[in-house]
Amino acid sequence: MAASLFDSAVFRGLLHDAELAPLFSDSAEVRAMLLVEGALAEAQGALGLIPEESAAFLHRACHEVQIDPSALAAATGQNAVPVPALVAAFGKAVEAPAHAQWFHYGATSQDIIDSALTLRLRRVVAVFEDRIATLLAALSRLAEDHAHLPMAARTYMQAATPTSFGAVVASWGWPVLSHAERLAALKPRLLRVSLSGAAGTSAPLGAQAGEIRAHMARALGLADPGRSWHSTRDSVAEFSGWITGLSAALGKMAEDLMLMSQSGLGEVALSGGGASSTMPQKANPVGLSVIAALARQAVALNGVMQGAAIHRQQRDAAAWISEWLTLPQMCLGLGRAVSLAADEARGLSPNPGAMARAFDDGMIHAEAISFLLAKDMPRPQAQAAVKALAAEARDRGASLVGMVAERWPGRDWAAALSPAAQLGHAPDEARNFAEAARGYAKTAGQK
Repeated sequence: MAASLFDSAVFRGLLHDAELAPLFSDSAEVRAMLLVEGALAEAQGALGLIPEESAAFLHRACHEVQIDPSALAAATGQNAVPVPALVAAFGKAVEAPAHAQWFHYGATSQDIIDSALTLRLRRVVAVFEDRIATLLAALSRLAEDHAHLPMAARTYMQAATPTSFGAVVASWGWPVLSHAERLAALKPRLLRVSLSGAAGTSAPLGAQAGEIRAHMARALGLADPGRSWHSTRDSVAEFSGWITGLSAALGKMAEDLMLMSQSGLGEVALSGGGASSTMPQKANPVGLSVIAALARQAVALNGVMQGAAIHRQQRDAAAWISEWLTLPQMCLGLGRAVSLAADEARGLSPNPGAMARAFDDGMIHAEAISFLLAKDMPRPQAQAAVKALAAEARDRGASLVGMVAERWPGRDWAAALSPAAQLGHAPDEARNFAEAARGYAKTAGQK
């Protein structure tokens, strides 16, 4: 088995993300670092820190030069960072020492690597936003279409009271919507440039350090943090926490759907399934299983990312390398999970007949019966009476509703205990979510 299933040829169809994976490749990192170096040179030339002619040459060369990532391996193994090897390879490739002497001027490896990461994360975040919007659109349609479809709400894996399928869908969608809004607020804190030099002081850049950083940020389409964040890892830790929160929300949806689609219940039908090597009848919920597994992985990896925020002194290689080992997997995992969740939401369909079976014995109405009886007797007495009657109904294999009608005649129990009468605000919950999701999609489309 490959060390990372995201890069495995065997597991490619299960976990590979063709859109996001290239952003975490060696070539993408090298290209991003060169773009950062080019923006740095351009900014320094514009402000007169390095010769304007050299700045123009370096900026153009950073967009044109081709550097083999594997050529950086030996030096990176020795230095722990690829930037010294990149500087050497760039100088060799351009064969212009008069200009190359100004390459990477006043910066440090962490400036280039962190800026290159956030440059790529900008595209990652855009992909997340698009996929979240697709998922929310599918969930909003399901919630609205089935706002009044009765089904059993379950607590402790037992039928509890009636709800609607639309409300259940809304319970999956509300956290996704909340996380979409959190991402919008997080982006300015995450997608920012880094330029502070060896120990965060920007001393080689002098009084123009802030201007150079701001110019560089504008050129790269990133935010200017206005300070050094070498050892302040709150932004990446926050992003990791955000990934974990959304992953967990998707995992909850996946777990619910696996239970609802299991043999013997069949309250929803999934659009597809995986085959068994020996049981021809099986259609396994593979996509849902992957979503749930990725959620668990995100929770575990988030512990590493939060631990990496404990960053010693002005720069800490151990904490920084921990981020490199962890964040790409979290991004790839979430990207795959959101994509799979959208596929599942678009393809699933509820089974009203199977959902209605949970109402056959009337037990799901026990709470409602006790509240109705409490209008005519003390509530503790009503609860005790219903509890005893429910036990008797189970023993006799009878309908609780029928036995209640026999014990306390004179009330239209069938009407009072119809699923539609017992849905409470579940339909409103479904419709409110659908409206909020549409509002988000409209607002996101205007940005």
